[in-house]
Amino acid sequence: MPESKFDKIYADLKNKIETKVFSFNSFLPSENELTKIYSSSRTTIRRALSELIIRGYIQTNQGSRIRVIYEPIERNIFKIGGIESFKEAAIRNGFSYDTKVVHLEKIVADEKIATRTSFKIGDELYDVLRIRYINNKALILDKNYFLVSVAKNLTEEIAKKSIYDYLENELKIKIMTSKRKMTTELANLEDKTYLELENYNCLAIVSGRVFNSDGIQFEYTESRHRPDYFCFEDTAIRHKFNG
Repeated sequence: MPESKFDKIYADLKNKIETKVFSFNSFLPSENELTKIYSSSRTTIRRALSELIIRGYIQTNQGSRIRVIYEPIERNIFKIGGIESFKEAAIRNGFSYDTKVVHLEKIVADEKIATRTSFKIGDELYDVLRIRYINNKALILDKNYFLVSVAKNLTEEIAKKSIYDYLENELKIKIMTSKRKMTTELANLEDKTYLELENYNCLAIVSGRVFNSDGIQFEYTESRHRPDYFCFEDTAIRHKFNG
């Protein structure tokens, strides 16, 4: 899929902020200046700026300049607010990564799985278990269920590379919404078997249900993270309460 002008402008501004061409608390050029710099329409510039606002890179108020509020965090960051694959997060953070598929098999949702995942009893699912390696350490255990009718013809090779890349670029599925929660749990036998926990006996767990553009839940995911290596970041915008 060819990269759009919006994508290029967003990526360039994001890179310049991350590499401190535009440092923390400095100002970006104005919208008018950006339209000239990128030979682009104001609409495209505003779309790129809106994406940077959502991701916590800049802040702007009506009639004011565009201030950079991005500061790198020492720990690796997995975002709660966005929908991002492991591969995308690894590349964004600049570390080496690998995936080992422990198993991928078709199952039928029983009452226990349906209660846990919000799929229906009798739904045909892909049950996927993957170990995620960061800088050659086994630090994340990803447990996923995908609806077979949506994630058609899923294979271990696809699961090792990127399921989201396959869904979006091969099957042309639009991934829209994720409902997530984060908890902590004691490590179970499966965690101890597959992850390098060292002296840790608990994990940070991010679980969620993911929906496509038709409003169909096609995935339930549970990512089990060793706690010392990760922090989770989100960006929130305060809306004035008019009670």
